[in-house]
Amino acid sequence: MTAPTDDAPAELVHYAVADAVATITLDSPANRNALSRQLVTELFGHLERAAADEAVRVVLVESSGKVFCSGADLTEASTEGMEAGTRRIVDLQRLIATLDKPVVTKNLGAVRAGGIGIVAAADIAISAEEATFALTEVKLGLAAAIISLTVHHRMSPRAAALTTLGGEVFSGAEAAAYGLVTKAVPAERLDEEVAATCASLATGAPQGLRESKRILNRDLVARIDALGEEMAATSTRLFASDEAREAMTAFLSRGK
Repeated sequence: MTAPTDDAPAELVHYAVADAVATITLDSPANRNALSRQLVTELFGHLERAAADEAVRVVLVESSGKVFCSGADLTEASTEGMEAGTRRIVDLQRLIATLDKPVVTKNLGAVRAGGIGIVAAADIAISAEEATFALTEVKLGLAAAIISLTVHHRMSPRAAALTTLGGEVFSGAEAAAYGLVTKAVPAERLDEEVAATCASLATGAPQGLRESKRILNRDLVARIDALGEEMAATSTRLFASDEAREAMTAFLSRGK
């Protein structure tokens, strides 16, 4: 953890390595780990750091509290627009999918909207059964555009339609049935399950992990490359629309 200086903001994403596993922890409770510019920039940096570290075989992304990620930072989106932010989230998903090391996500509690894109981009996602997910974009006049690149690649078409059009909350157990997460376990077993999975992955040889991941994610990466610019443009247009701005302003007002 890096201590903040007088002119530097507090670190929102932490990095630690033990037993060949780099653990990247989202720690921005003030906005429920929303994808602010600072959080995304730090997450990018730590993923690239893990990629370059020869002592690391596996990357684990988790959160410091029950909320894994609440999606886009609506305060930034409503005041500054999302043109750069949408493209950055496309790039983040691509980085996770193309990293030469397996990426695992662990979530105990809530995952919303853009945060689900991180889960879907990961190679292995382990959730508490009691955790909650929701593609809430449709409620705000938006669409799950940039995260559709990974989310709709993982989920069955029927499950994708139900969750994307409905925008309703679904459980970790349902997320596993839909194909969004690898497995869901009782909350009290989550730490044990994730530790065992990471330890197993860490026994892989670097070349074997790298080449196997490239084969597994070939279609996903091709999808991101083919549709990423279009989905970023769509998302940017929707965030800038009057309908979405009104909905985001109303949502933020309810939270005050």
